[in-house]
Amino acid sequence: MTRLKNGKLRRKDGAWDPLKRSAVDKQQAEVVVKTPQSDSPSYRLAYVDTDFLCREELRPVRLQLELLKTEMALTERGINSTVVMFGGARIPEPGGEAWAARNETQKRNLEQSSVYYDEARKFARLCTDYGAKSGHLEYVVVTGGGPGVMEAGNRGAMDAGGPSIGLNIVLPHEQAPNPYVTPELSFNFHYFAIRKMHFLMRAKAVVVFPGGFGTLDELFEALTLIQTKRMAPIPLILFGEKFWRSVVNFGFLADFGTIAPEDMNLLHFAETADDAWKIISDYYEH
Repeated sequence: MTRLKNGKLRRKDGAWDPLKRSAVDKQQAEVVVKTPQSDSPSYRLAYVDTDFLCREELRPVRLQLELLKTEMALTERGINSTVVMFGGARIPEPGGEAWAARNETQKRNLEQSSVYYDEARKFARLCTDYGAKSGHLEYVVVTGGGPGVMEAGNRGAMDAGGPSIGLNIVLPHEQAPNPYVTPELSFNFHYFAIRKMHFLMRAKAVVVFPGGFGTLDELFEALTLIQTKRMAPIPLILFGEKFWRSVVNFGFLADFGTIAPEDMNLLHFAETADDAWKIISDYYEH
Protein backbone atom coordinates (compact mmCIF):
# COMPACT_ATOMS: atom_id res chain seq x y z
CA MET A 1 0.00 0.00 0.00
CA THR A 2 1.22 3.47 -0.86
CA ARG A 3 2.24 5.42 2.19
CA LEU A 4 -0.10 8.33 2.79
CA LYS A 5 1.55 11.57 3.81
CA ASN A 6 -1.30 14.05 3.70
CA GLY A 7 -3.27 12.73 6.67
CA LYS A 8 -6.62 13.00 4.86
CA LEU A 9 -8.00 9.66 5.98
CA ARG A 10 -10.13 11.14 8.69
CA ARG A 11 -13.82 11.03 9.51
CA LYS A 12 -15.90 14.15 10.06
CA ASP A 13 -15.24 13.88 13.79
CA GLY A 14 -11.50 13.94 13.19
CA ALA A 15 -10.81 10.27 13.95
CA TRP A 16 -8.27 8.50 11.74
CA ASP A 17 -10.01 5.96 9.51
CA PRO A 18 -7.98 3.90 7.04
CA LEU A 19 -10.95 1.74 5.99
CA LYS A 20 -12.53 2.12 2.58
CA ARG A 21 -15.67 4.24 2.50
CA SER A 22 -19.01 2.52 1.95
CA ALA A 23 -20.00 5.32 -0.42
CA VAL A 24 -17.06 4.48 -2.67
CA ASP A 25 -18.11 0.85 -2.97
CA LYS A 26 -21.66 1.96 -3.65
CA GLN A 27 -20.47 4.02 -6.61
CA GLN A 28 -18.30 1.22 -7.92
CA ALA A 29 -21.13 -1.31 -7.65
CA GLU A 30 -23.33 0.94 -9.77
CA VAL A 31 -20.96 0.76 -12.75
CA VAL A 32 -20.09 -2.94 -12.57
CA VAL A 33 -20.40 -4.87 -15.83
CA LYS A 34 -23.96 -6.07 -16.35
CA THR A 35 -24.26 -9.84 -16.26
CA PRO A 36 -27.01 -12.22 -15.12
CA GLN A 37 -25.10 -12.55 -11.88
CA SER A 38 -24.55 -8.83 -11.22
CA ASP A 39 -28.17 -8.06 -12.15
CA SER A 40 -29.49 -10.50 -9.58
CA PRO A 41 -31.09 -8.87 -6.48
CA SER A 42 -28.90 -11.10 -4.33
CA TYR A 43 -25.81 -9.28 -5.65
CA ARG A 44 -26.88 -5.85 -4.44
CA LEU A 45 -25.01 -4.35 -1.53
CA ALA A 46 -27.25 -4.90 1.47
CA TYR A 47 -27.24 -1.27 2.59
CA VAL A 48 -28.49 0.04 -0.79
CA ASP A 49 -30.97 -2.76 -1.42
CA THR A 50 -34.32 -1.11 -0.63
CA ASP A 51 -36.28 -4.31 -1.29
CA PHE A 52 -34.15 -6.04 1.33
CA LEU A 53 -34.45 -3.13 3.80
CA CYS A 54 -38.24 -3.21 3.48
CA ARG A 55 -38.53 -6.84 4.50
CA GLU A 56 -40.52 -7.57 7.64
CA GLU A 57 -37.45 -8.95 9.42
CA LEU A 58 -35.67 -5.60 8.96
CA ARG A 59 -38.24 -3.57 10.93
CA PRO A 60 -35.86 -3.06 13.90
CA VAL A 61 -33.24 -1.69 11.51
CA ARG A 62 -35.75 0.68 9.88
CA LEU A 63 -36.81 1.96 13.30
CA GLN A 64 -33.19 2.69 14.14
CA LEU A 65 -32.59 4.40 10.80
CA GLU A 66 -35.58 6.71 11.28
CA LEU A 67 -34.33 7.64 14.72
CA LEU A 68 -30.76 8.19 13.57
CA LYS A 69 -31.32 10.14 10.35
CA THR A 70 -33.22 13.02 11.94
CA GLU A 71 -31.15 13.01 15.12
CA MET A 72 -27.90 13.24 13.18
CA ALA A 73 -29.21 16.06 10.99
CA LEU A 74 -30.40 18.13 13.97
CA THR A 75 -27.15 17.49 15.86
CA GLU A 76 -25.03 18.51 12.86
CA ARG A 77 -27.12 21.67 12.55
CA GLY A 78 -26.45 22.39 16.25
CA ILE A 79 -30.11 22.65 17.25
CA ASN A 80 -30.30 22.43 21.03
CA SER A 81 -33.97 23.04 21.83
CA THR A 82 -37.32 23.31 20.12
CA VAL A 83 -40.84 24.59 20.63
CA VAL A 84 -43.38 22.06 19.40
CA MET A 85 -46.55 23.22 17.70
CA PHE A 86 -49.39 20.72 17.26
CA GLY A 87 -52.74 21.49 15.65
CA GLY A 88 -55.27 20.69 12.99
CA ALA A 89 -54.29 20.28 9.35
CA ARG A 90 -57.80 21.33 8.32
CA ILE A 91 -57.77 24.85 9.76
CA PRO A 92 -57.45 27.33 6.88
CA GLU A 93 -55.66 30.64 6.86
CA PRO A 94 -57.92 33.71 7.14
CA GLY A 95 -59.79 34.08 3.89
CA GLY A 96 -58.81 30.60 2.80
CA GLU A 97 -61.10 27.79 1.79
CA ALA A 98 -62.22 25.23 4.37
CA TRP A 99 -61.21 22.45 1.99
CA ALA A 100 -61.95 19.64 4.46
CA ALA A 101 -65.51 20.72 5.30
CA ARG A 102 -68.19 18.11 4.55
CA ASN A 103 -71.18 20.37 5.31
CA GLU A 104 -72.06 23.98 6.07
CA THR A 105 -71.60 23.57 9.82
CA GLN A 106 -68.08 22.25 9.41
CA LYS A 107 -67.32 24.98 6.87
CA ARG A 108 -68.45 27.68 9.30
CA ASN A 109 -66.54 26.18 12.23
CA LEU A 110 -63.31 25.72 10.30
CA GLU A 111 -63.41 29.18 8.77
CA GLN A 112 -64.02 30.74 12.18
CA SER A 113 -61.05 28.76 13.47
CA SER A 114 -58.76 30.55 11.02
CA VAL A 115 -57.98 32.88 13.93
CA TYR A 116 -55.81 30.05 15.24
CA TYR A 117 -53.81 30.06 12.01
CA ASP A 118 -53.00 33.72 12.62
CA GLU A 119 -52.11 33.17 16.27
CA ALA A 120 -49.94 30.14 15.43
CA ARG A 121 -48.08 32.21 12.87
CA LYS A 122 -47.57 35.06 15.36
CA PHE A 123 -46.46 32.65 18.08
CA ALA A 124 -43.87 31.05 15.79
CA ARG A 125 -42.50 34.50 15.02
CA LEU A 126 -42.10 35.23 18.74
CA CYS A 127 -40.24 31.95 19.28
CA THR A 128 -38.00 32.54 16.29
CA ASP A 129 -37.24 36.13 17.26
CA TYR A 130 -36.08 34.93 20.66
CA GLY A 131 -34.16 32.04 19.10
CA ALA A 132 -32.20 34.52 16.98
CA LYS A 133 -30.26 35.46 20.13
CA SER A 134 -28.64 32.02 20.03
CA GLY A 135 -28.15 32.00 16.26
CA HIS A 136 -31.37 29.99 15.90
CA LEU A 137 -30.04 27.06 17.89
CA GLU A 138 -32.63 27.40 20.66
CA TYR A 139 -36.43 27.56 20.56
CA VAL A 140 -36.56 26.33 16.98
CA VAL A 141 -40.15 25.81 15.86
CA VAL A 142 -41.07 22.23 14.97
CA THR A 143 -44.37 21.14 13.43
CA GLY A 144 -45.75 18.10 11.69
CA GLY A 145 -44.81 19.75 8.42
CA GLY A 146 -48.29 19.65 6.90
CA PRO A 147 -51.01 22.23 6.21
CA GLY A 148 -53.22 24.20 8.59
CA VAL A 149 -51.75 25.09 11.96
CA MET A 150 -48.56 23.28 11.01
CA GLU A 151 -48.12 25.48 7.96
CA ALA A 152 -48.78 28.57 10.08
CA GLY A 153 -45.99 27.59 12.48
CA ASN A 154 -43.40 27.07 9.77
CA ARG A 155 -44.60 30.21 8.00
CA GLY A 156 -44.21 32.33 11.12
CA ALA A 157 -40.65 31.13 11.58
CA MET A 158 -39.88 32.06 7.99
CA ASP A 159 -41.48 35.49 8.53
CA ALA A 160 -38.95 36.05 11.31
CA GLY A 161 -36.04 34.96 9.13
CA GLY A 162 -35.31 31.75 11.00
CA PRO A 163 -35.34 28.03 10.31
CA SER A 164 -38.07 25.61 11.29
CA ILE A 165 -38.43 21.86 11.35
CA GLY A 166 -41.12 19.75 9.69
CA LEU A 167 -41.68 16.14 10.77
CA ASN A 168 -43.94 14.81 8.05
CA ILE A 169 -45.34 11.30 7.81
CA VAL A 170 -46.59 9.22 4.91
CA LEU A 171 -50.40 9.33 5.00
CA PRO A 172 -53.16 8.81 2.44
CA HIS A 173 -53.94 12.53 2.70
CA GLU A 174 -52.20 15.72 3.86
CA GLN A 175 -48.74 14.23 3.52
CA ALA A 176 -46.84 16.74 1.38
CA PRO A 177 -44.61 19.11 3.38
CA ASN A 178 -45.74 22.73 3.37
CA PRO A 179 -43.51 25.20 1.48
CA TYR A 180 -42.40 27.06 4.61
CA VAL A 181 -40.40 24.23 6.22
CA THR A 182 -36.65 24.76 5.99
CA PRO A 183 -35.74 22.26 3.21
CA GLU A 184 -32.77 20.69 4.97
CA LEU A 185 -34.91 20.32 8.12
CA SER A 186 -37.81 18.66 6.34
CA PHE A 187 -38.11 15.00 7.34
CA ASN A 188 -40.45 12.18 6.42
CA PHE A 189 -41.42 9.19 8.56
CA HIS A 190 -43.05 5.81 8.27
CA TYR A 191 -43.25 5.12 12.01
CA PHE A 192 -45.47 7.33 14.17
CA ALA A 193 -43.57 6.20 17.26
CA ILE A 194 -40.20 7.50 16.05
CA ARG A 195 -41.77 10.72 14.81
CA LYS A 196 -43.28 11.29 18.28
CA MET A 197 -39.89 10.78 19.88
CA HIS A 198 -38.35 13.46 17.68
CA PHE A 199 -41.12 15.89 18.57
CA LEU A 200 -40.23 15.67 22.25
CA MET A 201 -36.51 14.91 22.41
CA ARG A 202 -35.52 18.62 22.33
CA ALA A 203 -38.82 20.22 23.40
CA LYS A 204 -38.77 23.16 25.82
CA ALA A 205 -42.50 23.75 25.34
CA VAL A 206 -45.47 22.10 23.64
CA VAL A 207 -48.24 24.29 22.26
CA VAL A 208 -51.43 22.61 21.07
CA PHE A 209 -54.02 24.27 18.86
CA PRO A 210 -57.46 22.85 18.07
CA GLY A 211 -57.28 19.71 15.98
CA GLY A 212 -58.55 16.19 15.47
CA PHE A 213 -57.46 12.66 16.36
CA GLY A 214 -53.81 13.27 15.48
CA THR A 215 -53.62 16.39 17.61
CA LEU A 216 -55.32 14.63 20.52
CA ASP A 217 -52.91 11.73 20.20
CA GLU A 218 -49.92 14.06 20.32
CA LEU A 219 -51.34 16.03 23.24
CA PHE A 220 -51.97 12.99 25.42
CA GLU A 221 -48.64 11.42 24.51
CA ALA A 222 -46.81 14.50 25.80
CA LEU A 223 -49.13 14.88 28.79
CA THR A 224 -48.65 11.26 29.83
CA LEU A 225 -44.85 11.46 29.60
CA ILE A 226 -44.83 14.57 31.80
CA GLN A 227 -47.38 13.17 34.27
CA THR A 228 -45.42 9.92 34.68
CA LYS A 229 -42.12 11.84 34.92
CA ARG A 230 -40.72 10.10 31.87
CA MET A 231 -39.73 13.57 30.69
CA ALA A 232 -39.02 16.82 32.49
CA PRO A 233 -41.96 19.12 33.16
CA ILE A 234 -42.23 21.74 30.43
CA PRO A 235 -44.96 24.25 29.59
CA LEU A 236 -47.84 22.45 27.87
CA ILE A 237 -50.16 25.10 26.48
CA LEU A 238 -53.61 24.61 24.98
CA PHE A 239 -54.79 27.33 22.61
CA GLY A 240 -58.51 28.03 22.83
CA GLU A 241 -59.75 27.13 26.32
CA LYS A 242 -63.39 26.90 25.23
CA PHE A 243 -62.54 24.38 22.52
CA TRP A 244 -60.43 22.19 24.78
CA ARG A 245 -62.84 22.18 27.71
CA SER A 246 -65.59 21.18 25.28
CA VAL A 247 -63.50 18.31 23.90
CA VAL A 248 -62.09 16.99 27.19
CA ASN A 249 -63.61 17.41 30.64
CA PHE A 250 -60.29 17.52 32.47
CA GLY A 251 -61.98 18.58 35.71
CA PHE A 252 -64.20 15.51 35.65
CA LEU A 253 -61.13 13.25 35.48
CA ALA A 254 -59.75 14.94 38.60
CA ASP A 255 -63.09 14.85 40.43
CA PHE A 256 -63.61 11.20 39.52
CA GLY A 257 -60.13 10.30 40.73
CA THR A 258 -58.58 8.91 37.56
CA ILE A 259 -56.02 11.72 37.65
CA ALA A 260 -54.67 13.55 40.69
CA PRO A 261 -55.98 17.06 41.34
CA GLU A 262 -52.45 18.44 40.94
CA ASP A 263 -52.28 16.95 37.43
CA MET A 264 -54.51 19.82 36.35
CA ASN A 265 -51.50 22.08 36.92
CA LEU A 266 -49.73 20.42 33.98
CA LEU A 267 -52.04 22.30 31.62
CA HIS A 268 -51.97 25.97 30.67
CA PHE A 269 -54.49 27.77 28.48
CA ALA A 270 -53.88 30.64 26.07
CA GLU A 271 -55.94 32.65 23.61
CA THR A 272 -53.22 34.67 21.91
CA ALA A 273 -49.62 34.27 20.85
CA ASP A 274 -48.55 36.80 23.48
CA ASP A 275 -50.36 34.81 26.18
CA ALA A 276 -48.52 31.64 25.22
CA TRP A 277 -45.11 33.27 24.96
CA LYS A 278 -45.57 34.88 28.38
CA ILE A 279 -46.24 31.46 29.92
CA ILE A 280 -42.99 30.17 28.41
CA SER A 281 -41.02 33.29 29.34
CA ASP A 282 -42.24 33.23 32.93
CA TYR A 283 -41.49 29.51 33.20
CA TYR A 284 -37.88 29.92 32.07
CA GLU A 285 -37.55 33.51 33.38
CA HIS A 286 -36.31 34.94 30.10
